[in-house]
Amino acid sequence: MKKTGKLEAVLWSIAFPGFGQLLNGHFGKGIVFIALEIVINVNGAFNLAIKHSFNGDIAEAFQSADLQWLMFYPCVYFFAMYDAYKYAGGASPPYSFLPFAFSAYFVTVGVMLAEKIVFFGVQPGPVWVPMIFTVPGLVSGFAVRAVLLKLKKSKPSC
Repeated sequence: MKKTGKLEAVLWSIAFPGFGQLLNGHFGKGIVFIALEIVINVNGAFNLAIKHSFNGDIAEAFQSADLQWLMFYPCVYFFAMYDAYKYAGGASPPYSFLPFAFSAYFVTVGVMLAEKIVFFGVQPGPVWVPMIFTVPGLVSGFAVRAVLLKLKKSKPSC
């Protein structure tokens, strides 16, 4: 059986947390991630918030979403992606977890600040703000990873 590639595992995990684990043959973890996705999504009314956000009904998105539940979502989502990436075919580079972890942190902060953030007079809402916060999360994670790799490389070996 051919091992799943890292990109394939991550993309399926982005589509639905747990799918990357199923592709990697980790059925127990896959089922747990799928169950967590469903529990958080249903209790946080995330799909309804997504629907309202994509239709530009930001007030309805805020009203329907339970931000207390949605604050759990980024950690489960990005950890599922990282886990799928880590166990897919091929070696994982050192510190490869950092972009995933930093994205989880930043997106969680995005959920918490969504009600207060306005860009050019427009409030993006509880779905778009966290998505936007993925970018600084990734940039920060890759930057910290680069610094750590540079420090590791310059450290004299004994």
